[in-house]
Amino acid sequence: MTHEPDARHIPLSRRAIITGGLAAGETPALTPTPPSPARGHRPHKPGPGVSGPDRKVLMRWARDTWRSLVAMTDPRTGLVSDNITGDLSTPGVYTSPTNMGGYLWSTIVARDLRIITPGEASRRIRQTLRTLQGMEHHEASGMYFNWYDPRDGSVIYNWPEGDNDPVVPFVSSVDAAWLGAALLVVRNADPSNRKVAGQMFDRMRFDVFADPTFYKPYLMYGGFYLEEPTALNNPPRTEARDLIDAGEDVWYTADHHYDTIVSETRVTTYLALAKQQVPASAYFQAWRTFPPVDYDWQEMPPEGEWRTYFGVDVFEGAYDYYDRLTVPGWGGSMFEELMPNVFVPEEDWAPRSWGRNHPNHVAVQRLHGMEEYGYWGFSPASHPAGGYAEWGVDALGLNPDGYFSDVEHTNYHWDQPKPDYGQGVVTPHAAFLAMMHERAESIGNLQAIESDFDSYGAGGFYDAINTDTGQVAVRYLSLDQAMIMGALGNVLADNVLQKAFVKGEVERYVRPVIAPEEFGASE
Repeated sequence: MTHEPDARHIPLSRRAIITGGLAAGETPALTPTPPSPARGHRPHKPGPGVSGPDRKVLMRWARDTWRSLVAMTDPRTGLVSDNITGDLSTPGVYTSPTNMGGYLWSTIVARDLRIITPGEASRRIRQTLRTLQGMEHHEASGMYFNWYDPRDGSVIYNWPEGDNDPVVPFVSSVDAAWLGAALLVVRNADPSNRKVAGQMFDRMRFDVFADPTFYKPYLMYGGFYLEEPTALNNPPRTEARDLIDAGEDVWYTADHHYDTIVSETRVTTYLALAKQQVPASAYFQAWRTFPPVDYDWQEMPPEGEWRTYFGVDVFEGAYDYYDRLTVPGWGGSMFEELMPNVFVPEEDWAPRSWGRNHPNHVAVQRLHGMEEYGYWGFSPASHPAGGYAEWGVDALGLNPDGYFSDVEHTNYHWDQPKPDYGQGVVTPHAAFLAMMHERAESIGNLQAIESDFDSYGAGGFYDAINTDTGQVAVRYLSLDQAMIMGALGNVLADNVLQKAFVKGEVERYVRPVIAPEEFGASE
């Protein structure tokens, strides 16, 4: 039994036992198939033609969101900070590979939306890549550590805020994957930086995170430390293991696999599949829901049946909420469901799985939010009262303790009367992600949030809003802003990130893996 704390802001504690590559006698992911032409959009997905008033308002939001990312980026290094104050005056003094990747893909979007010129985009990307090339990183895997100082690119060994607590360098699988996704986008979309981005992507080894010895083989671990993390105040339980092909000991976190398919972490598996570093069966090891007999503690009894793909028996379960069968994530957030979809046209490649689940998840979030609060969009983000929190729709989460849509953490349970929800908290980036599937509804929701609350500043929408009290988290997080840019790039610029990401090996090796699956989700 496992869970997934938010990988962006919480130091990961995961178990990993790595032996290496494909097991003896195992074939690569599958025989490559030639890429097929881009398919047309399914009816639920907005087409590329956004014009008139909608385009005008979306472009205003895009320009302002880009302004916040520019303000967060150090002009000497090209590294974006994790966050910045609402007046765009004070950026944070730490960053992560995910943040760096978000800035790179946002630059491509800003170029294609003509917010900046192609020359400026290439210059910005070149500056960031040059800094990355000179930064200390884990050379055997080609991966970067989790925390750096954006002002000079140095590794952070003591947390720059609070009590200056020690930080042990950690290589995170999901953070590495988001930087890898951005490098792939740059390689395929920016000719002047193609060579450098391609070299950096080529050296990345996602198989160092995959565990072929687990009872569900090749699930991805959270990552590894370079030394035993005894310096930490509450050190995680770790196991020293030989890193694949490197002849060195690292300390893998010892208690966790990323084991749910509705999770941002599936992008790590996609990249490993694209690079043929794990077999096709790896994708089917993660839970859709837990089986009803073995896991009767879960949020509600799942409906579904067993099916087999690439030799793996999969329980294709789904939860029934608002009369829509939807495969849940761990917490029920838009981030888990749709962030990988910013890069992979999952609903087109896998119409019987993601083609059902994405619109269902968006519809359920909308219905829940509108009924309880009059606004919608729930995903991990800032807490309006300070700090960070994991927002979501509890009924769409496998976690019985849930990510919650209100401050009071009101808990839904299928066999109890519907609860009275308290102070709802909406996160604008969640509604932007949903825009890839419900354009009109998402725009209307965001317009209402902007007009009804003091929720908008020079850098676009602030990070989170309490819809009951009107309290706003007056700051910007670079990843949340980058998700907004990514979604707007796909909606306004003809799926720019999806087209760049899937070109070549991703479509060749990932599409045939995910195509045959049928979720237990309803049409």
